[in-house]
Formats: sequence, C-alpha cells, structure tokens
Amino acid sequence: MESTGGVRWPRGIRPSAPGSRTTRLELFYDLVFVFAFLNVTTATAGNPTVRGLVQCLVVLALLWWCWSGFAALGNVVRTDQGVAPLVGFAASAAVFVLALTLPKAFVDRPGGLSGPVVFALCYFLVRASEVTIFLWLARADREVRRRTLPFALPVPVATALLLTAALLPQRLLDGTAEQLFRLALWLAALGVEYGAGAALHGAGWTVLSAGHWAERHALIIMVALGESIIALGLGPGTTAGLPLTWPVIIAAVLGVAVVAALWWAYFDTLALAMEQALHRTREPRARAALARDAYTFLHLPLIAGVILFALGLKGLIYEGADPTTPSWGVPLPGFDLLALYGGVALYLVTLILLGRRVLGAPRWPSAAGAVLLLALVPVAGRLPELVALAVLAVAIVAAVAAQTAVDTPRRRHVRQVALEEQVASETEQTRWRGQHL
Repeated sequence: MESTGGVRWPRGIRPSAPGSRTTRLELFYDLVFVFAFLNVTTATAGNPTVRGLVQCLVVLALLWWCWSGFAALGNVVRTDQGVAPLVGFAASAAVFVLALTLPKAFVDRPGGLSGPVVFALCYFLVRASEVTIFLWLARADREVRRRTLPFALPVPVATALLLTAALLPQRLLDGTAEQLFRLALWLAALGVEYGAGAALHGAGWTVLSAGHWAERHALIIMVALGESIIALGLGPGTTAGLPLTWPVIIAAVLGVAVVAALWWAYFDTLALAMEQALHRTREPRARAALARDAYTFLHLPLIAGVILFALGLKGLIYEGADPTTPSWGVPLPGFDLLALYGGVALYLVTLILLGRRVLGAPRWPSAAGAVLLLALVPVAGRLPELVALAVLAVAIVAAVAAQTAVDTPRRRHVRQVALEEQVASETEQTRWRGQHL
C-alpha cells in the first residue's frame, strides 16, 4: 500500500491530483464509445418508430452511465499508471462487445448468441468492474467506503431487470404487449441506476480535479459531434460510385455549418464558464452536486441531441449524389425531420438548463431558437430535404450568434480568465522542462 496525503492507496494504483488533465489512455477508451454511438444511430435508423426512438434513448442512457464511471475513475486515479490500464483495457473490451449487441439488444434473433443476454452480461461486467475498483480504493477509508457502497447496490438490480427482459419467453404475451413489457423492464433498470444517483444528492461523486472532470465531458461532446459528421458522410450506402454534384457539396457545407454552430454554442464560452464555476466551488458536497447535475445528468441530453441530429442527417449526401433523386431532394420523412430539428432543439434547451444551473443566468436567445426550431417543423416537412437543412442551419446559426452577442460582457471576462490560466500553465510547464529535461 502507498500513502498519499494520509490516505493509503493499493499498490499499483497512483492517485490523481487536483491539477490533473485527461490522459491519452482515456482518449483510447472513448474510441470504443465512438463505435457505440455510431451503432446506436444505425440501429435506430433501421427502426424509425416511436418505440425505436425510446429504445435508442434508453440504450444511450445506459451507455452514458457506463462512460460516466470511466470519467469518475480517471478523476481519482491515474488511468495510465500501474495496473489501471489493464483494468481499463478489459472494461473497454466489454463495452465494445456491448456495442456490438446494440442492433440485437431488445430482440433475440435466430442463430448465434442471445443479443439481449450478452448486452445484460456485458453491462454488468462494465459497471461491476467500475464499482469494484472504487470499493477497492476505498477499503482503507471508512468514510469514502460508506459513500461508495450505495453505488454498488443498483448494479445487480439493474442487471437482473435487463436479464429478465432478455429471458422473457417470446410468446408469453401478444406481440405488442410483450415488446412494451420488455421496454418497461429496461426503463426500470434505467430508473434504478439514475434514481440511485439522484437520491444520493452527489454524495458518491468525488471531484478531485475540476479541470479533468470538465475536460472529459467536453471531449465526449466532441466525440458526439464527430459522430454527426460521420453520419452526414456515410449514408445507407457509399457515395464512391456516385457523381459529385452541387447538392452533395451544399449538403456537406450546411451539415458542417450546423455542427460548427453546435460546437460554438457549447465550447466558445459556456464550457469555459462551467469549468471555472466548478473550480470555484471548493466545498466537497457542493462541488459533487454541481458535477453530478451539470455534467453527469445534463450532458446526457446534450449527447442525445447530437445523436438525434446525426440520425436525421443519415443518408442526406448519399441521396444528393444519387442521379435519380430530385436536385434538392424529396421532403424528409416525419421521423427524420423530428430527429433533425428536435435533436438541435434538445441541445439548445439543455444549454439553457446548464446556464441556469451553473451560472444562474437565463439564455433567452437560445430559448427563442429552440421554440423557433420546433415551430419550423411543419413548414420544413413540406420542403425538399436540402432546403429543410438550409432552414435549420440559418435558424441555429442565428440563435447562436444572438446568444453570443448577449453574452458579450461575460464572454470577454470568461475567455480572458481562461487565456490567463492557459498562459500560466504553459509558463510553469516550460520552467519545469527547462530544469528537468
């Protein structure tokens, strides 16, 4: 056992520090979630129904809970030192297999292993490994162990619910009732995990490094935005054998414009302001509650909004390149249209909630933008798909520009503080390297 700051750490585990940042190994872990997000979008595109959308959101929420465990672990230990990488690699393999099962997570198809059972078992392996590591780290500290133990209880309960849904006899009920009952069991599992997190009032969140916590969540937003770019470029088929046309170029530019606006809305000022607020919140319980509410809970709908937007984008370029498609495309199906506009609206609404929770400031331009997007859905439903995408791009860019203008005084201060912090950090790193390297 190693001792740091009066706390005895297990051999082979190195504690993190208040100034730690994201490691390259944590970025490697996120590669698995890139694939998982892609599979969520692909599976939902193959089942464009309300039930398919609910299944998509439930699976996404469970994946997010798994990812949050990785983020929390990397905040208290150095994930690239000692035995931590080996544990991380094993958990990543389980997440990858879990992602492979996503298209078959709700229904067991003939041939091969049962997708729902494999999903439930992989989910248990990932969550149990995360909780076990935390309990192992806390075994020498009674108070930390007392706060961590309640997080272990929901794991077997949620897994039991997922396994019950997986093993439910195929013809126990009629088709629709059976599907709804299975979905209800999944929702119950989700409620157990998130309900426990909400009931603990942040007591189980230990945020040692505010910088690491904010950076990890910012990077996973980048992963989701990257997934929307991939969804734009990769449709139901490949464009390699199709001609390059002006509609293809226009669709690409409009899609990137929307993604750029989403990036700006989060990263330009709000992400920096949230990190600074987390740094200033030094009382452990208040910091834990802020980390739970603003990051663990409210970043999930941010991710969901981007995934829905990617779902609506899927296939636009492919259809634009197809010579049999009219020049500006055909009107989008209702499901795709709601995903496209609703996803961006959900993203804006979540930014509003983040501004209220962390900064205590209203974001009226973003609220107006979200209302405008929802009001435009009936109009966009009658437009060719590229025109509908153009309307979306103009609306979101206008909303983000208006929000930036309103935020100008806060933006100037927040970005100046962030720049000063960056320069100070670079100066200290340069000094240290000059002395030791």
